[in-house]
Amino acid sequence: MISKTRPVLIGGVTIGGEAPLALIAGPCVIESPEHVMKMAEAVAQIAGRVKMPFIFKASFDKANRSSIQSYRGPGMDAGLELLAAVRGRVGCPVLTDIHAVDQVSRAADAVDAMQIPAFLCRQTDLLISAGETGLPVNVKKGQFLAPWDMKQALAKIESTGNRNILLTERGASFGYNNLVSDMRSLVIMRETGYPVIYDATHSVQLPGGQGTSSGGQREFIAPLSRAAVAAGIDAIFIETHDDPSKALSDGPNSVPLEELEELLRTLVRLHIAVRAPVE
Repeated sequence: MISKTRPVLIGGVTIGGEAPLALIAGPCVIESPEHVMKMAEAVAQIAGRVKMPFIFKASFDKANRSSIQSYRGPGMDAGLELLAAVRGRVGCPVLTDIHAVDQVSRAADAVDAMQIPAFLCRQTDLLISAGETGLPVNVKKGQFLAPWDMKQALAKIESTGNRNILLTERGASFGYNNLVSDMRSLVIMRETGYPVIYDATHSVQLPGGQGTSSGGQREFIAPLSRAAVAAGIDAIFIETHDDPSKALSDGPNSVPLEELEELLRTLVRLHIAVRAPVE
């Protein structure tokens, strides 16, 4: 039997509790005003067809790119303006990464939830600042942490009185330029009582695997997603792009937009089957 987690409300979308499997998706980074709006509208339509609650995600700044020459995004001012525009036009909640304390209050005015990148999940000041906004905070588990270590990140946010917290698994370091997904991690983190998300696309990333950028093994996104849903996750995180070969960030581990709907339909059916009462 899969235990229930406390529900967390992001905009009009509930993650956890008895809510249906939710989708957090979008391109890795904002590439242009036209592209981010096109992707948000397209993914929202797909989510509607498969009946998945949808939260749009894109980053205004990818501060942890492998190379100094890699595209990082439009920056905070332009990026947050675009994310707010997506929320207004598409009507879906919006989530984005924050990397520094001075970004928190600005981001809180433009988005519905903030995400702590995996590399920063132990940064006390950042976690506390995000928690103090009262907004939902999604903390990605560092590739270098055990799942039970995430209790310390939770405690830092809880110290602000904020209980709107989500935890995301995105793979653990496995030698050089490689990650592995331990499905036990999903169960262990859900024992905290907070909703758990599986980041299906970053989990197949090959960090720094292309020298100046990360590679990826897209062919494993679907089977790992199915395994995570079977393990009892509350939401699935997927980066998607209409042309991954031309994506400005994380193309090798993004789901082609044209393949997204079929994958989601499978995950929804599996989630319903896993959560159904045993007769």
